[in-house]
Amino acid sequence: MKSVHDAANSIVSVMQRLDALGLNRGATGNCSVRTSMGFLITPSGIPPEKLTEAAMVTISLSEAHQAGMGRAMANSAANPSSEWRFHHDIYLQRPDVNAIVHCHSAFATSLACLHKGVPAFHYMIAVAGGPNIRCAPYALFGTQELSNQALRALQDRKACLLANHGMIAVGRDLADALGIAVEVESLCEQYWRALQIGEPIILSDAQMAEVMEKFKTYGPHKGD
Repeated sequence: MKSVHDAANSIVSVMQRLDALGLNRGATGNCSVRTSMGFLITPSGIPPEKLTEAAMVTISLSEAHQAGMGRAMANSAANPSSEWRFHHDIYLQRPDVNAIVHCHSAFATSLACLHKGVPAFHYMIAVAGGPNIRCAPYALFGTQELSNQALRALQDRKACLLANHGMIAVGRDLADALGIAVEVESLCEQYWRALQIGEPIILSDAQMAEVMEKFKTYGPHKGD
């Protein structure tokens, strides 16, 4: 688990990387990292080029849950991202998640505005943890309803779309969550482009089950 100092450094770096990659623009999007104190999250309304370590907001999971944001933010000079609720709830319900990236990337958001999830048109859909990427129903940003919808869409998954909004990616650390967000945006672009020509051929559940099994030993952390 990262120290608060290391977590703040990594958040600034990743938010600037998301901007450089075009996955976020301006002050959109947010990210967080689990820490020994709860989690550290980006502040509200500050563009990535102006982010500093000191601007990050610490939220205690127990305090936020039991006493509201007043106590959770007692030692913070900034307001947390308006989306702190789904970060908070994901960390409470998903002990496997140590970092969260939320972005308004163009292709993921375009599909989300159509309320379209991403089916198994490509085997790499498995990087998101299952045979598809779900799209959570629309809910107003920053609300408990949005958090509830996101949790359902993320069940047994590492990413989901948010209707008329954007994307969430989660990971074992911030680098992992960023990598998943980049891959999901690429898959959304490929799916969007395929739809311009026709209806993509969807892999079967059995074919995706084979992919998921193979992914258990795929990559630098699992045996290459």
